[in-house]
Amino acid sequence: MKKFELTFAFAQLPLDYTMIVLAGITAYGLRFTSFAKIRPVLFNLPWEKFWPLLLLTALGWVIIFAFAGLYSTTSNRKLSGDMTRVILACSTGFAAITIYVFFTLQKFDSRFLVLAGWILAMLYICIGRIIIAGLKKLLHGMGYGLRKTVIIGKETIAEQIKNAIAMRPALGYKLVTTFPHFNLDTRKYLLANHPDEIIFTDPKAHGDEALEAINFANEHHITFKYSADLFSTFSTNMAVSTISGIPIIELRLTRLTGWNKIIKRLADIIGSLFLIILFSPLLILISIIVALETGFPVIYKNERVGRDDEKFFTLKFRSMYKKDSTGAQFGKQGEKALLKEQKLIAKQSIKDGPIYKIKDDPRVTPVGRFLRRWSLDELPQFFNVLKGEMSLVGPRPHQPREVAGYQNQHKIVLAIKPGITGLSQISGRSNLTYEEELNLDTFYIENWSLYLDLIIIFKTPFIVLTRYGSVV
Repeated sequence: MKKFELTFAFAQLPLDYTMIVLAGITAYGLRFTSFAKIRPVLFNLPWEKFWPLLLLTALGWVIIFAFAGLYSTTSNRKLSGDMTRVILACSTGFAAITIYVFFTLQKFDSRFLVLAGWILAMLYICIGRIIIAGLKKLLHGMGYGLRKTVIIGKETIAEQIKNAIAMRPALGYKLVTTFPHFNLDTRKYLLANHPDEIIFTDPKAHGDEALEAINFANEHHITFKYSADLFSTFSTNMAVSTISGIPIIELRLTRLTGWNKIIKRLADIIGSLFLIILFSPLLILISIIVALETGFPVIYKNERVGRDDEKFFTLKFRSMYKKDSTGAQFGKQGEKALLKEQKLIAKQSIKDGPIYKIKDDPRVTPVGRFLRRWSLDELPQFFNVLKGEMSLVGPRPHQPREVAGYQNQHKIVLAIKPGITGLSQISGRSNLTYEEELNLDTFYIENWSLYLDLIIIFKTPFIVLTRYGSVV
């Protein structure tokens, strides 16, 4: 591992310890100043007695952090994952203090100190980790600490990784060269230049070639990574049973079966109800504004393809002029509008393949342009989620004419309900190609977890606010 990564990994521990101590000091200060005006101090806990306990407690919490994997030296760790671990580790530390006080029959000097210390510790540590992550990205963007990387493979995915590395230096990679295969020329180059990592992207490579690449990387202390092929990603969802003593392996498309499916549906019902209530004033306000601008209907029903090829109508605030709105909802006028749309797709679509995205669409109203820019036109889809046609998180639903252009391997995205947001929405939105979007949706389907859903939901507002990848 590069010294750059080790330095940041080492710096994280004293920073966390400092943040825990600062949280304790802040809680102590609040208790004896601001909170004392609300509830007078009736216990005796002088600073001289408090600070040694605080330092000892902070040490115990750092040990808990270590067991929680917060000081792993893995270079590709995600900040969102660390945040979750911080909350769980701090909660474990809080529980440890509570259990200690309970079993030792000691009197709580102040419940406020413990509770405020717990909340402030989570806040301060998360801020510290955001600062560290931001500093790393800044330095990566300036060209410091980049991992010299060689890509071996000639598949489409090799080009996608190459473009991602070129466009996003903050990822921490520096592509030095690419090779279509691992051969003698590749060996000579690697021996002469000794990169930090090899990314092997040819899933159809001969087994001997892949093994040679792995052995070479191990021998010369080069990190070896590879992109999983279709079979290996399917195999993450294996189920093994027996028939007459013979092992039978089932390759499942997704983990969303059984109780996982029930849990996701319950989360969708609760989440959509909460969000409908939360955004109800905004839903009413937008309905009035759209009606005043271009009249009724304010809701546009767009036919989409859902799970198992079932067709349904997504609900959106109408963002186009009525004369340009397509679909059966608008009768013969909708058929004329469809012809106009096809001409615009041929002329102004920024996507290749069956999925289209029209840039500078002249059919969009001024209010509609604002709604699209901030994704407010999609708020009525919470009702689709409540009805069970969509999920809060999942692949984006596409129109029947788009789905008709799918290749066979891409129809996996129809294995689960489409979502309002998803992995492709937080990873580039309209900037993604057809292949990139479907690859991300496929990854989500095969690797679903409730934790992944929470991360996507958490990131979505930030992506919307930055307007990254939005097209109006």
